Amino acid sequence: MEHRPVGSSGLTTSALGLGTLHWGADTDEHEAGEILEVFLDAGGTTVDTTAGIGAGEEVLGALVGSTVPREALTIVAKAGVDGELSSPRVDVSRGRLMASLDRSLRRLGTDHVDLWLVQAWSPHVPLAETLSALQWAQRTGRARYVGVSNYSGWQTARAATLEPDLVATSVEWSLVARGPEREVEPAALALGLGVLAWSPLGRGVLTGKYRVGTPADSRAAAAHLSSFVSPHLTSGARRVVEAVVTAADGLGCSPQALALAWLLDKDVVASAVTGPRTAAQLRGALPALDVELPEQIVGVLDEVSDPLAR
Repeated sequence: MEHRPVGSSGLTTSALGLGTLHWGADTDEHEAGEILEVFLDAGGTTVDTTAGIGAGEEVLGALVGSTVPREALTIVAKAGVDGELSSPRVDVSRGRLMASLDRSLRRLGTDHVDLWLVQAWSPHVPLAETLSALQWAQRTGRARYVGVSNYSGWQTARAATLEPDLVATSVEWSLVARGPEREVEPAALALGLGVLAWSPLGRGVLTGKYRVGTPADSRAAAAHLSSFVSPHLTSGARRVVEAVVTAADGLGCSPQALALAWLLDKDVVASAVTGPRTAAQLRGALPALDVELPEQIVGVLDEVSDPLAR
């Protein structure tokens, strides 16, 4: 698997990152261990965790040392949001962030994370206070690198101006969520930040699984995840999915491989963080690393998804 620099920093990530948001709930520890083994065998290193939502940190912590040595992983951790996906609570105060990181380290069974991200912007806490927690994390060795997540373009620029050690930003980005191209992408390029793109498969819709209904074992059918998927079950997104399926058929690859390849073609993307619930789903995504998209196909995909980039 290709390993990419994160912006202009010395940190590198695997082109595909492994999300753990559903570990411990929709994915049990046994399945998570198999997913991690498949990921490592493919050359992956970057594992993305989220404090306060789900049990991904605990499950990963149980696997580190038994399934994989700590030094084989690039662990990305986040703080500042907790609760349910449908109604998250944001607290990016210095004290809350510091306490959250220490809890994350205990759950992960390590003394440091490779990249620590503030997961959300808040108008209720001074930005300088939030960033001071990132400075503390680096100064004490708890985090090797720091960044932000889910910031708009101007918020990213403001944060990087106040804290020049930022190396990354993490945003949702896919063929059905092209909003980052308006401001975040140019801001990241100008500031030397790498982008970790989450939900690169459009919360699952770009696999094509929802074309003729809602599978019983899908996220959209789960009560605790249906509201997470529904924003991308629109007529506009359906047109994009049909174009992806048609192009994938023509190229002889899966829709998910094509959708991931489209995103990985973007220079600013350091890692596309996908969250498979099973090892089989991960195996279906790995061929994206070998897909080369003709310019004509990229042009068609860009055109049909253009309204979602505005």
